[in-house]
Amino acid sequence: MRAGRWELMGGNGWLAQVGDDPRQRAREIAHAHSAFVAAPGRAPATAGAGAGVREVVAQSWQRSSDARVAQDAEAPVTLTDAALLAYRAAHPLSRVIGVLRQIVGSAAEDGDNVMAVSDAAGRLLWVEGNRAARARAARINFVEGALWDEAHAGTNAPGTALALDHEVQIFATEHFRQTVQAWTCAAAPIHDPATGRILGVVDLTGGDTVANPYSLALVRVAARACEEALWLPPRTEAPLRLPPEADGSAAALGAGSAIRLEALDRCEGTLRLADGRTVRLTRRHSELLIMLTLHQDGLTGDQLSDLLHGGLATASPTTLRVELTRLRRTVGDLLSSRPYRLTAPVQADYLDTAAALHRGDLAAAVAGYPGPLLPSSEAPGVVSQRRWLDTQLRASVLADGDPRTIRAWAEGSGFNDLQVWERLAAVAAHGSPQRGVALARARELREEYGL
Repeated sequence: MRAGRWELMGGNGWLAQVGDDPRQRAREIAHAHSAFVAAPGRAPATAGAGAGVREVVAQSWQRSSDARVAQDAEAPVTLTDAALLAYRAAHPLSRVIGVLRQIVGSAAEDGDNVMAVSDAAGRLLWVEGNRAARARAARINFVEGALWDEAHAGTNAPGTALALDHEVQIFATEHFRQTVQAWTCAAAPIHDPATGRILGVVDLTGGDTVANPYSLALVRVAARACEEALWLPPRTEAPLRLPPEADGSAAALGAGSAIRLEALDRCEGTLRLADGRTVRLTRRHSELLIMLTLHQDGLTGDQLSDLLHGGLATASPTTLRVELTRLRRTVGDLLSSRPYRLTAPVQADYLDTAAALHRGDLAAAVAGYPGPLLPSSEAPGVVSQRRWLDTQLRASVLADGDPRTIRAWAEGSGFNDLQVWERLAAVAAHGSPQRGVALARARELREEYGL
């Protein structure tokens, strides 16, 4: 598949345009780069998939030149040791580093890549992933504490994403400094959901294999997942964090318990009680039980109210107490107060999916996921959990190479997802019925979307 089909800005997209021969494309860009460095006042030729460079790259080269970034310069390290640890511990992105590790970090670890997370100034706060790749990255000062904004490091995905406030991919010789041109990277900005200001970027850096639409989609999805997670009040647990004793095992999540909550792909949950009865819950009771299963230590009334109403001043404590009283009539001694918590283990279909992801069993996670968590709910706590789980699954599927798992997702939650069908077509065996179906469905979706 030619990358040009995925262009996001007409002929000069955010996605690297490598065509069918990445090495030849790198040589073409290197020629344009040499000409620009020799005469920085002359703008480089721009073209779609031709010999010129993308407009987004040409403009970045000019900004780098205007900032007097030298070809032999190194990104300066401005924070180290205790100062770095203290700074990033206090940074808002420390709240969602676990989100980034699960979505991007796992892909970096499995490949020959690194994940980097920077602040709004381009300072790298975390650089993690494949050990050998991290060692190579250190040779160009792509390390924690280094400044990788355009003014200090020239054109690169983290710095250019910050400069433009947009996800972007930078391929090989598109980097301004020649010492960085062995690398390809994709980065997306992360915003404060309350103010819209940039908090930093998430980046995936590696070799030419990063020059594909899936790496750009991966960082974009990760950034959106972080923004959703940042809506949660700081005192609450991270989305779909398993109970401390769970360890991802079915037993610790309540296997053996007769109590089970089903809330995936349902507008109202159903609860199977210890006495064998199955109760259809109201949407509000479903929301309450979901929050309580995810917070094993319990929640205060204010915390529950925040998760259900987002801290709106119109939310009535009396109304919440009435709903909890009604819920107790249904579940009996399963619900206790001060704080509100569950007194016995409760199995749940969404916890099963989260546990499968936690232990790296993507096939089981996809097989056990009929659809989104309580899709009709607008409670902020549930919305965050729903989007978080769906985002993790989709990103994991796109990063996976097993056509069976990708097809299972494509035929369910991803049926209208063009990118998933394109991914299946890319990994399925040539000439296989599976690849033929994927290509046919992708054609249908491209026509529907007017692509």
